[in-house]
Amino acid sequence: MALELRQQLKLSQQLIMTPQLQIAIKLLQLSRLELVDTIQKELEENPALEEVTDVAAEERPVEQPEAVAAEKPIKEVTIEEKINDNIDWSNYLDEYNSSGRIHFETEKKSAPNFESFVARKESLNEHLLWQLLMTFQAKEEQRIGSLIVGNLDKDGYLKVSVEELAASSKSTTEKVNKILSLMQTFDPIGVCARDISECLLIQARHFGLNNTVVTEIISNHLNHLENKNYKAIARALKVSIEEILSAVNVIKALEPRPGQQFSDEHPQYIIPDIFVYKSENEFVIMMNDEGIPKLQISSFYKNAIKRGEKISGSVKEYVQEKMRSATWLIKSIYRRQKTIYKVMESILKFQRDFFEKGTAHLKPMVLRDVAQDIDMHESTISRVTTNKYAYTPQGIFELKYFFNSSINRIVGEAIASISVQEKIKQIIAGEDPKKPYSDDKISKLLKHLNIDIARRTVAKYRERLKVLSSNKRKQF
Repeated sequence: MALELRQQLKLSQQLIMTPQLQIAIKLLQLSRLELVDTIQKELEENPALEEVTDVAAEERPVEQPEAVAAEKPIKEVTIEEKINDNIDWSNYLDEYNSSGRIHFETEKKSAPNFESFVARKESLNEHLLWQLLMTFQAKEEQRIGSLIVGNLDKDGYLKVSVEELAASSKSTTEKVNKILSLMQTFDPIGVCARDISECLLIQARHFGLNNTVVTEIISNHLNHLENKNYKAIARALKVSIEEILSAVNVIKALEPRPGQQFSDEHPQYIIPDIFVYKSENEFVIMMNDEGIPKLQISSFYKNAIKRGEKISGSVKEYVQEKMRSATWLIKSIYRRQKTIYKVMESILKFQRDFFEKGTAHLKPMVLRDVAQDIDMHESTISRVTTNKYAYTPQGIFELKYFFNSSINRIVGEAIASISVQEKIKQIIAGEDPKKPYSDDKISKLLKHLNIDIARRTVAKYRERLKVLSSNKRKQF
């Protein structure tokens, strides 16, 4: 078979990601904080983009300098003040040149370091190193103690063995154990422990509870304590159940993570992207634009292009590229806000009962429902609802919260899985602490409420709600 080369004309259609589309997709999936960071970065890199600082000042008419000059003619400045010859200058200089009244500094003092005045929370390592230097005087002991402090996790637990510390410090295990035992008495009590049992024992001994039921439970029966098997502990220690319960209450008051009080983690507060208010009988949707910079094209570059000033080809092409980029960014931000508004409007239409009555009235809904309602693709709805939050009369919720699977009822329409979880939470809240409901019992109670759900699904939802099983919820 012979091979030959041919030219063919063929028409085809394909989807091309234009720069405008890429920017729009990128901005659509960003959270509020990420959007602000992106805008600030673009303001720094793009000279054709600027932030609108004072809208009122821009709208105010600018007075012509000729009109101002006509109203108030400028008076020529002349020096009319003369020195008075009647002043006794000799007495004046003698008085103000005396060493007791005025002191001139010839050396320039350095300005204070304002960083030293900034309030900062003390870390666990700093707190322990301060106590270490106050306790040990020898350099070798300070070196071993610093090595111990450097191997603590954020909860204050020692993550390496004594043998490894001895090898690293080129010392003996006896000396490391001695220093470690002394450092375990440092504040906060329980720090430098190697496990939860040792941490609780250090605290119990500190409070004078050595050789008591409390230390016996911590040393030998933590597994029974975890499962609330108090009867097994009472049989093993040969004491009454009341004494065991008293000891358990003491153990509950101890701190299992002593280093947490020195944590440098700060809470992250959620700022809603959109507000939903109820005004009389109607709901009002408002976008939250506070904190998001308002952008515009720089008038300097815009006028330079319009006036047709003599600009080299490469510079003109650069300016036009930056102006196009700025225009695309401004339009993409506007489309992002408009899309979020349309999605929230559709969610409000489907979930009106939730906004009026609460979580128990949340309806099952999927991304396809909103996508068909506002004529958009499901992937777009997914990007819009990720990391976007809405303030509602029922609280602050992520937009993805309103999309959930359905649970069949015995009679009637399906119910949202979030509403079922709320029902489970209410059932557990109303149970007898001495006889908590099992997952099977909760499943039967839900069937009485016209909700058909299996025991395994109850267990899954209970774990999602971070609720313990019935044997661990039991109280004596």
